[in-house]
Amino acid sequence: MSTLIQYDIYSSNIGVIILNRPDVANALSRQLLHDLSAKVTEINEDKSIRCLLITGEGIKAFSAGIDLKEREQMSEEEVIDTLKLIGNTITLIENMTIPTIAVINGIALGGGLELALGCDMRIASEDIYVGLPETSLGIIPGAGGTQRLTRLIGIGQAKRMIFSAKKIMSHEAYAIGLVEEIVERHNLLSTALHRAEIIANNAPIAVKQAKQAIDKGLHLSLEESLGVEHECYKQTLSTEDRLEGLRAFKEKRDPSYQGK
Repeated sequence: MSTLIQYDIYSSNIGVIILNRPDVANALSRQLLHDLSAKVTEINEDKSIRCLLITGEGIKAFSAGIDLKEREQMSEEEVIDTLKLIGNTITLIENMTIPTIAVINGIALGGGLELALGCDMRIASEDIYVGLPETSLGIIPGAGGTQRLTRLIGIGQAKRMIFSAKKIMSHEAYAIGLVEEIVERHNLLSTALHRAEIIANNAPIAVKQAKQAIDKGLHLSLEESLGVEHECYKQTLSTEDRLEGLRAFKEKRDPSYQGK
């Protein structure tokens, strides 16, 4: 069992992955990335999990990005392969059928921020900073940062962050839409779990289809994306959950969804 990541389950249906390299700011080593990919694949096949949180061990860092000490020993070809590994891992997370939340407990820099951008939502501690410092190191964000950041916060703000390579505090990250919520540090995990519980209490098939409709329709024309939405809606019609939702509404009680 990997010691580079920890995995816990809360309330029987919420998964929590913890990047577990606090001594090196939870840097993304090749082994950690392999372990993370394997765990994400396993969770994606577990029908009991309805929402996934990803966070870092300790209070210093969510992740400071690629493991620079490991990178120093790499050839140029190995660096490219590692970059692809980071990108593929993030894409694997992005393509999960269930909602994912990055719980940013400390600094998120470079590949660490790119990892958070691969999640559906981001909740951050109010005293952390994030950034893509690559241009100050002679490179560019190469694991999706130039693309996902731009789609999230817009062209101008993304260029400002990437061209300047400056780190920004969580309050500014919230103001430009980079994170969806900021909370006091001592409430961070409990708040994230509460948000996950709200999601997990909704109909799982409907939540998955809503995610698919948003993600698939994002880069299509409005006409095409409305067609995607219609197809995703139809996937919910024959479910037991839809009938349970109607019964619960009629009986004025909370629904109990089984994901069927």
